Amino acid sequence: MSDLVAPGALVARARDGDARAWEALVARYHPMLWSIARAYGLPKAAAEDAVQTTWLRLVQHLGDLRSPDAVGAWLATTCRRECAPLARVPAPRDPADDADPGPGPEALCVERDRLSRVAAALESLPEPCGRILRLLAATASYAEVAAALGLAPGSVGPARARCLGKLKAALGE
Repeated sequence: MSDLVAPGALVARARDGDARAWEALVARYHPMLWSIARAYGLPKAAAEDAVQTTWLRLVQHLGDLRSPDAVGAWLATTCRRECAPLARVPAPRDPADDADPGPGPEALCVERDRLSRVAAALESLPEPCGRILRLLAATASYAEVAAALGLAPGSVGPARARCLGKLKAALGE
């Protein structure tokens, strides 16, 4: 199953019993859950228990999710709640932790979810909107877009604005 499928669509299909949707959810989010559990310093067995319990919680609450597209954030929060009581002792603080490590696994997962939603919305746009936005995202100039699509150079800007409006509508913004 493609990474481009919106998380909310996977949740809806999993809710309906689609085993492939479950497999896609697990493939997408299991590494993040594992990294959260290990970040708590849990032994392997306790980390496995926390991750499995997190998946169980999703099964139990699948129909209650207020924002199915934010399932990654829901899983991360649930995993942290499962891990906290299992953590024996906080890990010793390392001064190197003060350095900016860049985005963590949760931030990367949230960004991946956002990109998946944008990609799915982009695919749903009628042509030439999808092509216009993809070309512009690839840093093509208005002149290059006009030449590639057979448009007048002065029409690319207004077309871009209309297409962005359609994309926002497809994203529910």
